[in-house]
Amino acid sequence: MIRFFRHYVPLNLLLLVLIESLILGGAIYAGAGARFHELQVMPSDLQPLLPKALTFTAVMLGLMTAAGLYDLEWQGGLRALLQRLGLSFGLGLLVMSLLFYFFPGLLVGRGAFLLGFGIALLGILLSRTLFVRWVRSASLKTRTLVIGTGSRAAHIESLLAKRGHATNVQVVGYLAMGGSHHFVDHTRILDTTEPLPELVERLQIGEIVLAVRDRRGGIPVQELLKCKLRGIRVLELSSFFERENGHLQLDSMNASWMILSDGFDQGMLRDTAKRLFDLVVSAAMLVVCLPVMALAALAIKLESRGPVLYRQERVGQGCRSFTILKFRSMCVDAEKDGRPLWARQNDSRVTLTGRFIRRTRIDELPQIFNVFFGDMSFVGPRPERPYFVQDLTQKIPYYGVRHTVKPGITGWAQVRYPYGATEEDAMHKLQYDLYYVKNHSLFLDLMILFQTAQVVLWGKGVR
Repeated sequence: MIRFFRHYVPLNLLLLVLIESLILGGAIYAGAGARFHELQVMPSDLQPLLPKALTFTAVMLGLMTAAGLYDLEWQGGLRALLQRLGLSFGLGLLVMSLLFYFFPGLLVGRGAFLLGFGIALLGILLSRTLFVRWVRSASLKTRTLVIGTGSRAAHIESLLAKRGHATNVQVVGYLAMGGSHHFVDHTRILDTTEPLPELVERLQIGEIVLAVRDRRGGIPVQELLKCKLRGIRVLELSSFFERENGHLQLDSMNASWMILSDGFDQGMLRDTAKRLFDLVVSAAMLVVCLPVMALAALAIKLESRGPVLYRQERVGQGCRSFTILKFRSMCVDAEKDGRPLWARQNDSRVTLTGRFIRRTRIDELPQIFNVFFGDMSFVGPRPERPYFVQDLTQKIPYYGVRHTVKPGITGWAQVRYPYGATEEDAMHKLQYDLYYVKNHSLFLDLMILFQTAQVVLWGKGVR
C-alpha cells in the first residue's frame, strides 16, 4: 500500500493506473503515426500532440474510474467488464467530440483520433487481462504473520476471505499467545517454539499484525523490536483494518489509539480550501442541474399532492441542527404518527417518481443549496435526524466523532457500504465515517466524488 495524503492506495492499483495512462497517451501518438507517418520524424516535431494525449488520458481515466474499473473489490466477470469498458469508452468518444468542438486546438484529426481510440481500447483490454492474472499471483502479496488466534484475529481471516483476490495480503499463519480458545482455522495456527525473529526470517515475513486483546505480559516485546529493526513492519490491528478495509473497526480501536495516531486533524487552511471547493462546484452544478431539477419538480407535482421539496431537520457539524432539502420521494403522510422510521427495501411509501429519482440520486440535488449556503459539504458523513443521533450516540461508541466535520451529500460510507436502515448498519457505516474524519483531504474528496458517479451509474445501495 502507498499512502497519498493519508489515504491508502494499493500499489498494484497505482501500477495499473500508470500502465493504462501510458497506453491511453501512447495510443494518440500511435494513431497519429499510423495516419500521418509522423512517428519517423524528430521527437520535437511530435510535441504538439502532448496536450492532446494528456487531455485524452485524463478524460478516459476519469470516466473509467467513474465506471468502477479501478475498484479492486469489484467481482464482476468478463461480460460486466466489457459493459463498463463500453460505457466508459462510449462516453469518452462523446466527451472528446464536445472538447474538439469547443476547443479546436485539441483536434488530432478525425482519422488519427479514431485509430488512436481503437488502439487505446485494445490496449486497455490487454492490460486488464494481464492484470487479472497478476493480482492472483501470491508472489506479489505481502507475507503476513498474525500474532493472536482469538476473535480479533478471526476478523482478519473473514476480511481476507471476503475480499478474495482483491487483497494484497497473504497470511502465512497465526501465532498463539496463550489462551485455550482459538477462533481461527486450527490448521493455520503455527505450532512452534522457535524465536520470533528466526521464525519471521524462515517464513520470509514482510509484516506482523498484533491481534491480541490482552497484552499484559503476553507479547514478546523484545523479539518484536528485533523484527522491526530488521525492516519488518509491525502493525496494530486497528491500523491494519484502516489500511486494508478503509475503515476504523470499532471492535479493535480505543481512545488511546485515536489520540496517539496521526490524523483527526482540523485546521483553518483545510476548512478554507474545502469551503472554496464547495462554493465553486456547487455554483457550477446549480447551473448545470437546473433543467433536471425543474423536470423532477414537475413530475413530483403531477403525480401526487403535496410540496415538491421535503424539508427535514438534521444534525450537522458541532451537533448544530439545520434544515436539509430534498425532492419529495414519498407520499405526504409517510410518517403519520410523527415517529421517525428507517427507510426499508421496496418501501411502499415511495412514489413512482420518487423511486426513479432515488435510483438516479436526483432527489439529492436540492442539497446543493445546503452546500452553497454552508450547512453541508459535497463530501462528508451523511447527516442524520436528531432522533436517531440521540439514540445512536447512546448505543454506539464514538458516534459523536462524525459531527466534528461538515456532513455531506455523499461520503466514504455511502460509496463503501450499502444503504443502511438499521442500528447495525449505522455501526458499520460509522466505521467508514471515522476513517473519513481521520484522513479527510481534497484528494480523498475527489476519489469519493468519482466513486459516487459509479454508485449512480450502477444503482448501488438504492432503497
